[in-house]
Amino acid sequence: MIFEVEPGGSLHGAVRVPGDKSISHRAIMLGSIAEGVTRVSGFLEAEDSLATLKAFRAMGVRVDGPEDGEVFIHGVGLHGLKAPEQPLDLGNSGTSMRLLSGLLAGQSFDSTLTGDRSLTRRPMTRVTEPLRQMGAEIHTSEQGTAPLKIGGAGRLSGIDYTLPVASAQVKSCLLLAGLYVDGETCITEPAPTRDHTERMLEGFSYPVRRSGRRVCIAGGGVLKATDIDVPADISSAAFFLVGASIAARSEMTLQHVGINPTRTGIIEILRLMGADIEIVDRRVAGGEPVADLKVRAAPLKGIRIPE
Repeated sequence: MIFEVEPGGSLHGAVRVPGDKSISHRAIMLGSIAEGVTRVSGFLEAEDSLATLKAFRAMGVRVDGPEDGEVFIHGVGLHGLKAPEQPLDLGNSGTSMRLLSGLLAGQSFDSTLTGDRSLTRRPMTRVTEPLRQMGAEIHTSEQGTAPLKIGGAGRLSGIDYTLPVASAQVKSCLLLAGLYVDGETCITEPAPTRDHTERMLEGFSYPVRRSGRRVCIAGGGVLKATDIDVPADISSAAFFLVGASIAARSEMTLQHVGINPTRTGIIEILRLMGADIEIVDRRVAGGEPVADLKVRAAPLKGIRIPE
């Protein structure tokens, strides 16, 4: 095959790139265990997030859609999930497996999480070890990989856990398990990671206590259904930010982009290089900061990227 690449013209107009995958996962998970009907718009209809949706359907949750990125989740409450008839196949989604292991550790029924050949080779001990400290009954292969077999251990106990390695997935796993504990669960990070789970819990009216790199959650509360407009994925927006910056006479607006401060490195670095990027109409959607990004062509310069 031969590909011929030629310089193009300029980029103009407004576009909304696909929704954020991390937030799409969490919207399905929290909407399923909330009280009431959660409406999700901008849901990313990709294999990974659809694997999460399929798993909750298998546990008795009615999910209407997705249709044009819109999903209606009929929540069953914290203790309304039902035992799946078969192992939950999560495809290639590591996020689904790690977060679901925490949520399912607090259920009264047994469950098994599996996936494709790639997923069943990934290490899972980073989540299974602290879950066992909370009282979870959870088993892996001899190599510490999936399938994960989770026993219905009932109520868990809260722990005060310091992550050995910064990981938003491990932190989120333990926060979801923390919904089912007696007492309080606290997690301390060695470095900041994405805080989508904490923000969305607050969006579902569930109290979360944060102080620096430490986050705490008490079990036994109630999540209240809400409307979530999933932000456009800043990772997908990055291609348009660069394209409009380097193509002469370009001017674009990227709509409803998530500007969570743990994710905006691309904007900060491009601005250091001389990019003309304006953040307008800042707002909050489902606990997440979003905005429109206006980008115009600009002469960029080489920089030393800071740590």
